[in-house]
Amino acid sequence: MIYKHLGKTGLKVSAIGFGGSPLGAEFGSVDPDEGRRAVDCAIDNGINYFDVAPYYGRTLAERRLGEFLEGKRDKIILASKAGRYDIADFGFSAERITRSIDESLKRLRTDYVDVYQVHDVEYGKRQQIISEALPAMFKLKQQGKIRFVGITGYPLTPLKEIADTEDIDTVLTYCRYNLMDTTMDDILTPVARRRGVALLNASPLHMRVLTEKGAPHWHPAPQRVFEVAKKVAELCRQRSTTISELAMQFAIAHRDVSITLVGMSKVRHVEANLKVVGTEPAPDLLAEVLEMIKPVANICWKEGLPENDDPGAVEKRTLGMERSTSMQEEREK
Repeated sequence: MIYKHLGKTGLKVSAIGFGGSPLGAEFGSVDPDEGRRAVDCAIDNGINYFDVAPYYGRTLAERRLGEFLEGKRDKIILASKAGRYDIADFGFSAERITRSIDESLKRLRTDYVDVYQVHDVEYGKRQQIISEALPAMFKLKQQGKIRFVGITGYPLTPLKEIADTEDIDTVLTYCRYNLMDTTMDDILTPVARRRGVALLNASPLHMRVLTEKGAPHWHPAPQRVFEVAKKVAELCRQRSTTISELAMQFAIAHRDVSITLVGMSKVRHVEANLKVVGTEPAPDLLAEVLEMIKPVANICWKEGLPENDDPGAVEKRTLGMERSTSMQEEREK
């Protein structure tokens, strides 16, 4: 495993991190026993950063991860979040943040988390994030319930502006540095580098667009993005590789990113991701793929409050956004 510095925290983290959202059935039902085996496999092979949130599976992911980590907590760096709890349930007040950490600690079966993040800041008013949510987290840090403070989100503009003015330790964005979209480097990366803030890149597979199976039915990107991805997947197959492997190689190679965070819930997911660490994408294939993607490259969608949209963001594709009954039943187990 390759390890990197987590910004100015003093922590060393694995180049790939274990994204816990699939443990909450965000992408379909999950066998709990297989989820446990995946967590064990990750730890045994040097993955030491695990990221989860109350929102994932509406607390299911935290509950499962807490169970799976019993007896192993000292081997990993644990990150969770506060502020987002359901599709339209947000709470960025100091009171809600303070209450949320105790709820998460109970589910995670621990007395502290290493990294605590304001989840999806684009859904909050900027002033409340700065004057309530973050100060509440800094207070929790003083109390020893958390070690480091971060923010997460999709639009890059609010992340950039908060990272440039507040004394945070980490900033996480998703779907903004991968084969489909590299705009993180235009907006956020320079600020993170200058401020010494650890940069976390999540969803290197563009929320499963860059997989053989393709995007889930609820994915908000325009349909034309999926169509190009299918063509890229076919080209990769012809070159004896997979679109996922190429996408992971591309993302992990980023020099300024501390952690490439990818969702995992099965041993085969962990093994596939471990396989690409330290490998390079084939230059000719990468160049051809990037050329194919050009017509749909860097398309971002509107997410959060309108004042937090990135310039040029398109309306979300809303077809099939509702979760299926089976997934809801899985979360309630």
